[in-house]
Amino acid sequence: MSGRERVRHVVELLEEPTPVQEIADRADVSRATADDELQQLKSDDWVTETTVDGTKAYDLNPVRILFDEVTDLIEAHSRDGLESQLTELKEEQEALAAEYDASSLNEFRKQLADEEFSAEELRERRNVIATWEAINTELGLVKHALQLYDDVIELSSPRTDSPSTLA
Repeated sequence: MSGRERVRHVVELLEEPTPVQEIADRADVSRATADDELQQLKSDDWVTETTVDGTKAYDLNPVRILFDEVTDLIEAHSRDGLESQLTELKEEQEALAAEYDASSLNEFRKQLADEEFSAEELRERRNVIATWEAINTELGLVKHALQLYDDVIELSSPRTDSPSTLA
C-alpha cells in the first residue's frame, strides 16, 4: 500500500477524533503526507476536522457513514428482506423488554440506579445494555433503508428514458 492508502486505511478504523500526528504514526507516513491526504478526504466529505486538546484532529464523517451503511443494507437486501429484519429486530427488542420488565432502554438503565445488583448482575446488565443499543442502532438503519429503498434503487439503476419520480 502507498502512504496515502495507509492513511485512508487508518482513517477507516477511527473510533474517535484523532490528531494528525497519531494518524501519521499509525500509517507510518510523514505528518505532511497524512495532513495532505486528510485534507483531500475532508474535501471529499469522508472526514470532519476538529480539535483534540488544541491539536488539529480528524474523525469519520458520521453522515457519510450513515448513508454508506443504509446504502449497503439496500444493496444487500430486498425490501422483503429488510422488512423481515425489522420484524426480527423488533422481536429481539420486545424479548429484552419482557425479560427485564422494562419498556425501553432508558427504563432498563434506570433500574441500575434504583435497585441493588451484585457485580455479576451488573456485568450481565451492561452486556444487555450493549445488546439493546446495538438492536436500536440496527432498527434505525433498517428503518432508514426502508424509507430510502425506492429512491436508492432508482438512482443506482441504469438510466432509462422514463422520468424520475424524485421531484
